[in-house]
Amino acid sequence: MRAIYLILLCFCLVSIGAHAQQNAIKGQVTENATSAKMPNVFIKNINNNQAALTDDNGNFNIRGVMGNTLIFSSPGYVSDTLYVADMRFKDVKMIQLGITLRQVNVRGEKFDPRAEYPSVYQKSKVYVLSPTTWFGKEAKDARRLKKYFAHEVRERRVDSAFTRTYVSSIVPLKGNDLDVFMNLYRPTYEFVTSNTGESMAVYINDSYKKYMALPPEKRVVPKLVTGQE
Repeated sequence: MRAIYLILLCFCLVSIGAHAQQNAIKGQVTENATSAKMPNVFIKNINNNQAALTDDNGNFNIRGVMGNTLIFSSPGYVSDTLYVADMRFKDVKMIQLGITLRQVNVRGEKFDPRAEYPSVYQKSKVYVLSPTTWFGKEAKDARRLKKYFAHEVRERRVDSAFTRTYVSSIVPLKGNDLDVFMNLYRPTYEFVTSNTGESMAVYINDSYKKYMALPPEKRVVPKLVTGQE
């Protein structure tokens, strides 16, 4: 009897997996200029609120159907929008920004992933009597997304404290010079959450002195490297 139960359980899991694959949009994300494969690109289906990340080879698999719209985003790159006209394999090319500042004002500072993507947190849970929650692809993907969301929340907290408006009110930099300065001396999450506004102002002033002491060839944003973290 137990053997029959296990067989039926496996059959159900296979059927569910097959059904999910039939409603999956697949493709690969690469950098437009170099054709380098891009891992950890965040993908959102705005029609069904599904989310996914590209793997180490830039491949993605996200639930959706024809007529859906996908948004691709990665720090330092122009966000790309894809309308799914058919279910063929998608080749997505992302264009690098001239400067690597995060596009916070486009996405907004408020972000509550638990409220926005509750299914991700549910699927990421591990249950002792459910091996699929340990080793299943869906569960592993959910845990990757959960980790990504945690990082994103921290980054947006830094963004909200270290803004162009605030920094430019303290240092006499504008345009590209301001962008470069903010990239080179972006504070950590730990610093932002453990210091006051006065401490931030002191940090920015001290960083400005260091920036001005750099030779001109050093006042550049480090080149974005496409690859594994």
